[in-house]
Amino acid sequence: MDREGGKPAAVVAVVTEPRFTQRYRKYLEEQKLLDRQHRVEKMPDGTVALPVLGEALLEQHLWELRNRVAPGSTCRLTQLLDPVPSKKAQGCSPAQRLCLEVSRWVEGRGVTWSAELEDDLPRSWQRHGNLLLLSEDCFQAKLWKNLEPELWKMVASALGVQRLAKRGRVSPDGARTPAVTLLLGDHGWVEHVDNGILYKFDVTQCMFSFGNITEKLRVASLPCAGEVLVDLYAGIGYFTLPFLVHAGAAFVHACEWNPHAVVALRNNLEINRVAHRCQIHFGDNRKLKLANIADRVNLGLIPSSEEGWPIACQVLRQDTGGILHIHQNVESFPGKNLQSPGSSEMEKEVWPYPQHIITKQWKNGASRDSRRKILSAATKPEWQRWAESAENRIASLLQQMHGKPWKTEILHIQLVKSYAPHVDHIVLDLECRPCPLVG
Repeated sequence: MDREGGKPAAVVAVVTEPRFTQRYRKYLEEQKLLDRQHRVEKMPDGTVALPVLGEALLEQHLWELRNRVAPGSTCRLTQLLDPVPSKKAQGCSPAQRLCLEVSRWVEGRGVTWSAELEDDLPRSWQRHGNLLLLSEDCFQAKLWKNLEPELWKMVASALGVQRLAKRGRVSPDGARTPAVTLLLGDHGWVEHVDNGILYKFDVTQCMFSFGNITEKLRVASLPCAGEVLVDLYAGIGYFTLPFLVHAGAAFVHACEWNPHAVVALRNNLEINRVAHRCQIHFGDNRKLKLANIADRVNLGLIPSSEEGWPIACQVLRQDTGGILHIHQNVESFPGKNLQSPGSSEMEKEVWPYPQHIITKQWKNGASRDSRRKILSAATKPEWQRWAESAENRIASLLQQMHGKPWKTEILHIQLVKSYAPHVDHIVLDLECRPCPLVG
């Protein structure tokens, strides 16, 4: 889990009814899944959120909570964006300890400690085993340069790691290569476990987002048995592996053009024993030769995967169609009514959770207006407008490509994480089926 030194990082939590809280807590404690650094929180609708160690949580644990520990209970995941530290965690924080030790160390070298230097210390970081990845907005003063490399040894010691790296902005090169500098240590390779899946990658060359854990758990629970899937932006296997290891996909075509990510992906497929059910397509996916093969397509690229929409339509099976999982960053604006114009009073309810799956199975004959009204009660209007726009665009692409109309239906809209102030990373699950020929 991403641990920050200043403002607390969002944490994964399991939500259930109050009457099941003690059963859930006991089970989570026994499984060593309960996050003791943060408080249990009551949600606006009266349910209870128990913080958990997201990196250790498996789909099997959720199944046991629903079916064995507390049959009949609501059991779903959310993210607490502003988690409250537990009493145990309210002592000296890692950031406070770092400030204390750095200030003493600097003054011991004849440098006057100042508020400017304190403000230049890291406020957030990611821990990958014995490697700590610092944020880009720290240690920017020229003074620090004169204290290297001993400075990095002291920082690593204060934070209990052996290697240290600092990230910059993601390169706008299409491959989303992270601009990471290794400050201490001889390599950037790390290991991370999510939902029983082992990922190995080089943090200086490959992206890894802790905030996507709930989406990876959701993907792992999808009914993909016997299906062929195309993952257009596979990376190191963020979603390719959950589809193969847990969701039961028969075969995955994994597309990736970052050579460093491809090396990690190939290794991760081998160590998770699913390499025989995956083919890697190295290069620009817009030149992919596959067609008429996929039951499901994953488009896990942000801020937008729109350049991949035509190829996603190309690879869908022409006889039965399939489902597209489309990721997108969508801007949302505070203070606006969460309902679209014309919503009735019965429809005006505020969506109470920072992360939730919105599921709608449309009945045959449901009009676009009725679908819009149903969704408007459950999601931000910006998400809804973007989803409808994407649906229209995909339907148009499918008709142009195959010469006949297709039926499209919005199945899910899910918030993955808050990407930036007023910017939400969401996923649209869009079902696409060819319309039967009349006559």
